[in-house]
Amino acid sequence: MNAPVIRPATNADCGKVRALIFAVLDEYGLEPAPKTTDSDLDDLEGFYAGGMFDVIETPEGDIIGTVGLWPLDGEGSEGAVELRKMYLKPGARGKGMGKLLLTHAIARARALGFTRIELQTNNVLEEALGLYGKFGFAPSARNEVERRCDQALALDL
Repeated sequence: MNAPVIRPATNADCGKVRALIFAVLDEYGLEPAPKTTDSDLDDLEGFYAGGMFDVIETPEGDIIGTVGLWPLDGEGSEGAVELRKMYLKPGARGKGMGKLLLTHAIARARALGFTRIELQTNNVLEEALGLYGKFGFAPSARNEVERRCDQALALDL
């Protein structure tokens, strides 16, 4: 059996990516925000220029996970990138896919020259929080978080 592969997403993937992410948000009782926080899902190639947006896909073409890196700008964010939209379908969890995606994202951030990864999350995403902790992410001093998030984490590369 062939293993899933990570590949760059294209705008042709927007519908499938949006459906996966919104389904996971719904599963955890978190509200999608298509006009604000999730508007990046309308133009994956353009929004993530300078960073990356990748999907993990089965040999049959089913997108089972997503992860993005979005370069941050503004005061105090020099060299920083935000880890965004790291989600897995329920059937892909507990099989090392999250670890694979996060390892991939960290390696890509380093290859792109970033020195820090920041992310925002919610405490209901317990599996993700455990994974981030195993990789060394720690609470960030970031004051502002998106409305569906309740904490910010960071990892110095």
